[in-house]
Amino acid sequence: MAKIVFPDHLLQHTNGEREIDVVAKTFRELLIDLDQRWPGCAKVMGKCAVAIDGQIYQDAFLEPLQADSEVFFMQRIEGG
Repeated sequence: MAKIVFPDHLLQHTNGEREIDVVAKTFRELLIDLDQRWPGCAKVMGKCAVAIDGQIYQDAFLEPLQADSEVFFMQRIEGG
């Protein structure tokens, strides 16, 4: 199971859940799982920057997840 961690600014989209475990082989499957738990959540999470096992991705859609992966969603800050 992959461990998913949500920071404070995303908790309103997860009904206050900070951390969950999911079974997913790719980040895309993870977004599908999140949207089944909380409809509309995948749209919000898909716009976040994501760290998978410490590696930050701007677009992680096809990235694989291992059974012991940790995924952390972050607010994307646009530079100017």
